[in-house]
Amino acid sequence: MSDWSKVARPIPVPNEWTKPFWDSAKQGVLSLQRCQACRRFQHPPYPTCVNCMAIDLAFEPVSGKGAIYTYTIMYHAGDKRFAAAVPYASIIVELDDAPGALMAANLLDAPYTEAKVGRRVEVTFERLNDDITLPQFRLEGFGVRQSRGAMSEESA
Repeated sequence: MSDWSKVARPIPVPNEWTKPFWDSAKQGVLSLQRCQACRRFQHPPYPTCVNCMAIDLAFEPVSGKGAIYTYTIMYHAGDKRFAAAVPYASIIVELDDAPGALMAANLLDAPYTEAKVGRRVEVTFERLNDDITLPQFRLEGFGVRQSRGAMSEESA
């Protein structure tokens, strides 16, 4: 498995559009932006709906369960901060209750060779510092993430 414990991740800087996403993640909740006019989810957040151009947008919690839409295996670190984790699976997830809203993340707590299109995943939260908690994904049913103060719970 990739060793993320030695990776000094870049820290995201929330802005007016992304702050609600990061605030929810800090609480261990995955919330995505949803258009109140056409009801479509979108990610990343934008000032207008990418489907109908409406400006009435709100963040709503989603289950955090979905499937790997696509992936790539990173064998080289383009950024030296990620060298300790190489090789690792960088995945795009389509969430069950937010079709079309694709999330980029890393596959944690499993060998990178387990990344396959269609594999079921669930969100887990990786605390980077006091302000930022990063939503990541693990294979569904793989238990508690232990490193870096993650806040996910054991699957039943």
